[in-house]
Amino acid sequence: MAAKRSGLRLGKADIPTVLGMVARNDRRHDIAAWFGVNQGRIADAQAGKYGLPDAAPAGGLPPTGPPGIKGRHLREEVRQALGLLKKGTAADIAQANKALAVAIKDFDADEP
Repeated sequence: MAAKRSGLRLGKADIPTVLGMVARNDRRHDIAAWFGVNQGRIADAQAGKYGLPDAAPAGGLPPTGPPGIKGRHLREEVRQALGLLKKGTAADIAQANKALAVAIKDFDADEP
């Protein structure tokens, strides 16, 4: 049985980001995972199938690393913060806000 297609496609506006991530030497499967497509679409973008616009500048690229692992960590941190928010005390809310800020910072950090 074949896997169900995601229906996700690279749009014209995605290509500069793809090319920027390639130029940054990101792993192709990480790039593909960021966009929800297979690595063949990344190869197509590199080959100019969607045109060859300028690569996005490094400052405008998503963080390096596999988004799935980062997403799992972020999800757990958000779950813990929601638990604190449900308690509703001022101290718990302040702690949840700090935890969420750290979670976003961790998600947005490039991997070594």
